[in-house]
Amino acid sequence: MAHQKHPYHLVDPSPWPLLSSLAAGGLAVGALLFFKGLTSHGLWVGLLSLLVCMYGWWRSVVKEANTPGTHNPVVQTGLRYGVVLFIASEVMFFVAFFWAYFNARLFPVGGVWPPQGIVPLDPMSLPFLNTLILLLSGTTVTWAHHALLHGDRQGLRQGLLYTVLLGTLFLGLQAYEYSHATFGFRDGIYASTFYMATGFHGFHVLIGTLFLLVCYLRARSGQFTEKHHVGFEAAAWYWHFVDVVWLFLFASVYLGG
Repeated sequence: MAHQKHPYHLVDPSPWPLLSSLAAGGLAVGALLFFKGLTSHGLWVGLLSLLVCMYGWWRSVVKEANTPGTHNPVVQTGLRYGVVLFIASEVMFFVAFFWAYFNARLFPVGGVWPPQGIVPLDPMSLPFLNTLILLLSGTTVTWAHHALLHGDRQGLRQGLLYTVLLGTLFLGLQAYEYSHATFGFRDGIYASTFYMATGFHGFHVLIGTLFLLVCYLRARSGQFTEKHHVGFEAAAWYWHFVDVVWLFLFASVYLGG
């Protein structure tokens, strides 16, 4: 075998990119059939197939990360750039939702905001409590990162566990808030922008919580070291992004709504 003359890791051939593309396409077709009122089977088959592909692909990446010599410092730098670009793309999603919200708020139909018949949620009740929960979760994930950098394995595990529990608590309270709201998704532009922005953020909290749960399980098995923990860094950056977005949502949609 010829000696490798570059510091990059060339991955082995994998079926997951092709299978994930097919699963995503199947999910899109299934969603189209579902929205047309024809059948829901394609939607669930596509979703399940995509979840299986995600699990298999990420499992391969974790296995690759634990193979000595693959994720060297140059590769880790590239992975960090990839995470930053991914978070930047997520920012643009929320820019679109904020744009829709402020466009409707600054130029309301009928000159009234919120629209007549809409009773906004009290921002100083559950929304404020959820704000405190997310801010606290940001400190616990930072505690976990600090503990890892200083070789404190117990602190790493505890910080991650508390962050996962706080994320789960946030989702539970948001679900409770939705179930007791006086307006539904179809009740005009206020309701649509509210649920799209806060619901999309809640979906990100769910993804981030699962991300950190995987990191917790990996930490329990000793897969992170002081100089080799890109997966945990990615989860921590993602979680801080979720925290910051929620502060903007709380200030504009809840307090300013």
